[in-house]
Amino acid sequence: MTSPLVLVTSLPPDENAAWRDCLARAMPAERILEPEAISDAGAVEIAIVANPVPGWACAFPHLRWVQSLWAGVDRLLRDPALPDVPVRRLVDPTLARAMAEAVAAAVLSWHRDFPRYAAQQRAGLWRQHPVRPASARRVTILGLGEMGRASAELLRAIGFPVQGWSRSGRPAGAIPVSSGPEGWAACLAEADILVNLLPLTPETHGILDRSAFACLPEGAALVNFGRGAHVVEDDLITALATGRLAHAILDVFPEEPLAETHRLWSQPGVTILPHVAAPTSLDSAAAIVAETVAAFRRTGQVPVGIDRGRGY
Repeated sequence: MTSPLVLVTSLPPDENAAWRDCLARAMPAERILEPEAISDAGAVEIAIVANPVPGWACAFPHLRWVQSLWAGVDRLLRDPALPDVPVRRLVDPTLARAMAEAVAAAVLSWHRDFPRYAAQQRAGLWRQHPVRPASARRVTILGLGEMGRASAELLRAIGFPVQGWSRSGRPAGAIPVSSGPEGWAACLAEADILVNLLPLTPETHGILDRSAFACLPEGAALVNFGRGAHVVEDDLITALATGRLAHAILDVFPEEPLAETHRLWSQPGVTILPHVAAPTSLDSAAAIVAETVAAFRRTGQVPVGIDRGRGY
């Protein structure tokens, strides 16, 4: 009998049950158990995790690899008790398509003045404003992984001039890509709309700060669909107050859910979304995990994990 798969989460009971059931349907030959149901923790080789509490892995001394159900693994990697085994993050084309849709919606919303018209509606004001063509609004995307590339291609198809910045500077098809400090400043200087899709690493923590905002054109807009900790909140509010930033669309925050009393709720020039840009599809994610587990069962080869030095 093969060793069981342990599902370790800190999700609400209904979400945890939904994941367990979906994974079970995708892997009918596997035993998927929660930690309290494991009779021999030493036999567990594979852990499937979603927001596990720190120290969770100490109970499973013979883990061979860890599969995250999220695309982002920054929280998982902050656990000092995480063993030195491969960690797989979820790479799902479904997520990339969902993120591209959300990025396009956010960019178009700002481009076509929807926040301004929403404010006019609240004031009972009927007033039309000139429409700029997409070709006149420059977009810079920070982070050109699978999600960034999909987002860039969709925006380019709509007609926006799109460029990107990434740590590696790796080519991304027809999208111009920069890297390094000089490329960073140049990309920001040409960003009428700045879209952040960077992974959260020690190097990118707080990367959207006063100095970054100072590089943007006056009246630029920010779309942050990366991680909340990318943004220095005080510097964001200052940039909005001074007009350096005209608007910020924020979907992610250092602490979620955002507290009811948080100042961003009432901050002028801010649109808040409740972390909905690219929700994980249970069925799609379960199928990807099932394929990886099946390959391990066939070959005995542990899958390649993320580069922990880079954080993704």
